[in-house]
Amino acid sequence: MLKNKQKKRQDDNYKQKQDPQKPEDLPILRDYQENISRLKEETGNGSDINVREFKIGSHKGGLVFIDGLASDQAIADFILESVIEKEVPEGPIDIFQFMMDETMALGNVKTIENWNQVFDSLFSGNTVIFLQGCNKAISGETKGWEKRAISEPSTQLSIRGPKDSFTETLRTNTALIRRRVKSPNLRVDSMKIGTVSQSDIAILYIDGIANEKIVGEVKERLQRINIDSVLGSGYIEQLIEDQTWTTFPTTYHSERPDVVTSHLLEGRIAIICDGTPFVVTVPAIFIQFFQAPDDYYSRFDISTGIRILRILAFLIAVIGPSVYIAATTFHQEMIPTTMAIAIAAQRESVPFPAFVEALIMEVTFEILREAGLRLPRAVGQAVSIVGALVIGQAAVQAGFVSPVMVIVVSITAIANFSTPVFAMAIAARLVRFVLMGLATVLGFYGIMLGLMFMTIHLCSLRSFGIPYMMPLAPFNLHNQQDAFVRFPVWAIKNRPMFISKGNMKRTGENQKPGPPKQSENQSKNGEE
Repeated sequence: MLKNKQKKRQDDNYKQKQDPQKPEDLPILRDYQENISRLKEETGNGSDINVREFKIGSHKGGLVFIDGLASDQAIADFILESVIEKEVPEGPIDIFQFMMDETMALGNVKTIENWNQVFDSLFSGNTVIFLQGCNKAISGETKGWEKRAISEPSTQLSIRGPKDSFTETLRTNTALIRRRVKSPNLRVDSMKIGTVSQSDIAILYIDGIANEKIVGEVKERLQRINIDSVLGSGYIEQLIEDQTWTTFPTTYHSERPDVVTSHLLEGRIAIICDGTPFVVTVPAIFIQFFQAPDDYYSRFDISTGIRILRILAFLIAVIGPSVYIAATTFHQEMIPTTMAIAIAAQRESVPFPAFVEALIMEVTFEILREAGLRLPRAVGQAVSIVGALVIGQAAVQAGFVSPVMVIVVSITAIANFSTPVFAMAIAARLVRFVLMGLATVLGFYGIMLGLMFMTIHLCSLRSFGIPYMMPLAPFNLHNQQDAFVRFPVWAIKNRPMFISKGNMKRTGENQKPGPPKQSENQSKNGEE
């Protein structure tokens, strides 16, 4: 029994040695110089850690900030100047409370009591003040790092829409949404994710419109994330989505404040990550990726026609090369005789089967497209356009591919560009290669089989519990007002029922525009 107790005591001592108390969990000491020494030791005596000691009355202290994150002007004007000019009353006083109340002329001042809060405050751009004899510290908001100005969006371009976009600064992004939703019901909840990076995350939704269950699910999934760093919204997307083994995106991201605001007004939830200009909104559905910002700044008939055109272009981008392979390999009888003779004459000198011919051109176009994205903007556009023309013409003259194949691949690439969201365009490119392989083996039967499996897969997907193919599957007549077609603005009475569970009303009664009523004209004429 005694040996067991001794062994248990030894095991406990070993665990204490193996898991000592972390420095950031320790309390703040009363000696301000020891606190400053500990801070320098924990940060490796970094050259960007600035310390300024001061004296207020008979009391000593020191302030610490990080060069580049904190504003030198704010520290000099609102902290040091107040400390130097402020007269300390005689007699015993609570110097800590005096500093908090009288000398900190800043917008956000708070008390911190442990080293975890000290480091969090410092690395957020704030200034930390240690006072002699106090086991607490003061944190003042002096953020002043360099940030990019608001500019036009680089994706999802719009002709009539606003020209501002999100930046890499979290509070700038939340302010852009606040400007558009001037409602006290807009909720902005914050948390930190990343054991090392401690990245700031903001969750935005409109109380009374957003589904509370979905809001709770979003927060729960974010809180479950256990990773060392989150450097962008792409990390968040991959860690909270419902289905990981799918090509199709189940979360939506945008750098346009007007797009994110419209999603919030429909009952969705926005997730903003500090350090990235792209905001994630959930839940996302399939048809949402074919809706462009200009759809809502144009008349409904024009928007509907262009939206249907985008969907048709998506189908062309998916099945274009595979239809050519199937028709020329297995189903020549389906091609008109004149066209079949012309295609056969062009392919007479091509040494490869249709699949290899299409694969060569598709891979070449993908390489050119990737090169155009990675090169500087001015050079990249020239490489992608000129390279495609030169290589296509050279391949035809060399006899590697036929002119018809160049036309098919070019139309497919242009159709792929019409998809408004880049994530869905990439999905179409990947599915295209699968259908090309099936068309090579089974012809049109393979294409139909592939499309059938793709449809089944799409219907099985969920985005935070919402069916991915809503409102088409399961079909919901009331939610067809802004799906494959867009109704007039005055006719969209309610929000999507499958997302919002609160205030469903969007448009009031009698909003249809028209000429003045006859009775009103007669009354006006009578008055005259």
